[in-house]
Amino acid sequence: MPRLLIVDDEKDIRTIIRRYAELENYDITEASDGMEAISLCRERDFDVMVMDVMMPGMDGFTACREIRKTKDIPALMLSARGSEADKLYGFELGIDDYVVKPFSPRELMARLKVILTRHASAPKLATGVLALGRLKIDRAGHVVEVDGAPVPMTAKEYALLLYLAENRGIALTREQLLRAVWGYDYVGEDRTADWQIKMLRGKLGACREYIQTIRGVGYKFEVS
Repeated sequence: MPRLLIVDDEKDIRTIIRRYAELENYDITEASDGMEAISLCRERDFDVMVMDVMMPGMDGFTACREIRKTKDIPALMLSARGSEADKLYGFELGIDDYVVKPFSPRELMARLKVILTRHASAPKLATGVLALGRLKIDRAGHVVEVDGAPVPMTAKEYALLLYLAENRGIALTREQLLRAVWGYDYVGEDRTADWQIKMLRGKLGACREYIQTIRGVGYKFEVS
């Protein structure tokens, strides 16, 4: 039975999610704010959490960041704000998904199922070092370097870069990237891959041009 933590200051939202989650046989715990969520995560383990972004006292992003310091719990963020900046910030923190209110409870359950499946079946990374121009990817150490300097990355950014690099020279569609990195056929907005590519390019700096946009298709990794 998967253990689900629901964090939202609105009781009605928690109740709606709980009702649908009970139908999917989740073991459910609720928290009404970020501080309570952090305390609960220190006391017990959870398989996934649904975290509201806009809460009084401590926002969901801050709470998620604090929890991730000690627990690697997959997170789906809920927010009434659907701006690109908010979503980019969430993905930069390494969240697994972002859903804008109002939302479909059935779609939310489907997304949670995908997150759980992906984390349960995540393959072990191959070992070895990929040296590509000014970029180096140490798969065993999970380290990325540009011109010898380490580049901090979230788990999603690293997985995306590694997939692109291992398939260099091949034009990859957004759907292929979503299946490979997120582990599912994405339902809803199709900008997730674009947002991650944008953040990844920003971190790669001098190597940003290695990720080329193929108009009408997707992206390709190519060292010129």
